[in-house]
Amino acid sequence: MTIGDDGAPHAAPTAAGLAETHTAVLFFVGDRAYKIKKPVRFPFLDFSTRQLREQACHREVQLNRRIAADVYLGVATLSEPDRPEEPAEHAVVMRRMPEERSLAALVTAHDPSVLDHLRDIARVVAAFHAKAERGSSVTFAVQHEAVLRRWRTNFDEVAAYAGAELPVFDGALLERAYGLVEEFVAGRTDLFSHRAHAGFACDGHGDLQAADIYCLDDGPRILDCVEFDDQLRYVDVADDVAFLMMDLERLGSLEASAHLARSYAEFAGHPLPVGLVHHYVAYRALVRAKVSAVRWQQERESGDTSAAQALSGARQLLDLCVDHLERARVRLVLVGGLPGSGKTTLAETIGARRGWTVLRSDVLRKQMAGLESTTPAATAFRTGIYEPSVTDAVYAELIQEAGRMLRMGESVIVDASWMADHHRELARRLASADRARVIELQCEVDIETARSRLRSRAEQDGANASDATPAIAVRMAQMRDAWSEAARVRTDRPAGELAAELDGHL
Repeated sequence: MTIGDDGAPHAAPTAAGLAETHTAVLFFVGDRAYKIKKPVRFPFLDFSTRQLREQACHREVQLNRRIAADVYLGVATLSEPDRPEEPAEHAVVMRRMPEERSLAALVTAHDPSVLDHLRDIARVVAAFHAKAERGSSVTFAVQHEAVLRRWRTNFDEVAAYAGAELPVFDGALLERAYGLVEEFVAGRTDLFSHRAHAGFACDGHGDLQAADIYCLDDGPRILDCVEFDDQLRYVDVADDVAFLMMDLERLGSLEASAHLARSYAEFAGHPLPVGLVHHYVAYRALVRAKVSAVRWQQERESGDTSAAQALSGARQLLDLCVDHLERARVRLVLVGGLPGSGKTTLAETIGARRGWTVLRSDVLRKQMAGLESTTPAATAFRTGIYEPSVTDAVYAELIQEAGRMLRMGESVIVDASWMADHHRELARRLASADRARVIELQCEVDIETARSRLRSRAEQDGANASDATPAIAVRMAQMRDAWSEAARVRTDRPAGELAAELDGHL
């Protein structure tokens, strides 16, 4: 690395080079890079006239100086040799970055310094977001209506590549993806509204890609934000971070993607909601799939031999999109069974593995009675705090609380006996109204195992919220409604075997 005449660090002079994207051509000469925009027009972008390209060049420099001021030097005007007074084209002038120090190159090479660089990148992005502009236009852009509109626009554009003429994508897979998008957005209006009004919306970057981030000795340089459409930069901070998370996953590093999310949450001072991040990773994968399809079309028409690579990349990105949409689906998991059947252990295991919230009826019942969760409240069957009307109130509160969480994008596990079908029906109606997937699991073990567990629990001297005894378990078994909708789960099996079965249900 050398120091320029203004004291700013930049790459050492190297051989001239050329690179091309679907919207620009970049020339590398010495320690400078010159970016000339192509005279193209797409549904999402218009560079068809010199004046529009000039405006976009100036806008690109202005916006990128927010986060990489020493890289974006200005705009050069190019002229024909015989008409020096007439502008023929314009170019963004930048300091040339060392290609071997791009984040994409480091990730691909499995460089051990990647995680350290990602912490630096997360710190810079979090600080950038903290001081980024906010306002009513930005707030509106992250509301559920605007988010769904962005999805629809991209699906409409991608659909052009799912026909006989441009056979890039599987039309049925696109329909599946859009159905999952509608399910998530329609059921999460509370989440999007909260994020919009709680300061999580900002005029961000909009295009965080590993190939445009350079890990230099004095810190990262983050280049190439969206300049052609302000609305595409008005994003939830989780959306901005999700783009780079997606790109790291595309490059084969799930570890790097997860590390970025953790580091950003640390520096920003707030967690990134898991389901929302999956949703936005999926959105960014679709955007990249669209760009890859455009690039494939350009390369095919020009006879470029790399067209096949662009085609494969576009399809892999759509697969990545659908995978994350499936992960983003909000689940309401009913884990039930008789006392001693292992339902609490199973619920807690699922919650820990998936990062989902667990609501437990035994704990809530004690709280509603004004008791500590481990305070014994043993009583005759269906009396005291176990009287049927109290049980109805407990289930009503469980379902109401689950609904609040579902609408905020959290998957919820409700650990209860679920003996009565009318309680289960209330949960199903909630899941339907909140566009969540309901999963019903009934835990089962043999009688002796259940009795042994209950006796062991009783010997723990109040360390458990449940007051059930073997005798109560027998009475409950006699009165429970049939639960044909539930998957039967034997809990007296090795942990690995049980985990594999649960993954199939969830």
